Amino acid sequence: MLDIDEGNLKQGVLGLVIALVEIIQDALKTQAFKRMEAGRLSEEEMNRLGEALMELDIALDQIKEEHGVAEAVKSVRDGLDDIVDEVVDKMINPERWREELEGRT
Repeated sequence: MLDIDEGNLKQGVLGLVIALVEIIQDALKTQAFKRMEAGRLSEEEMNRLGEALMELDIALDQIKEEHGVAEAVKSVRDGLDDIVDEVVDKMINPERWREELEGRT
């Protein structure tokens, strides 16, 4: 029988969810910045968007602190960053992809 520590499971799942929300938030910030640079947002829209993103930052920080999952979130983000870096590297340097595939055969 598999023995699962409910506390660790909860922290792991909550850490994953918060990490995903942070990634989505980063994408929203990037899109907002592009729209601001392109002049597609009014000053009022920029202010509302800035306030909403700051409130989300505060809420995420509070959740991480209240539930003690800051390290779990960092671990998930670091792992995802490593995966993305590897994929981007292989896209930029396809010869590394070929070398890795040839090394497996």
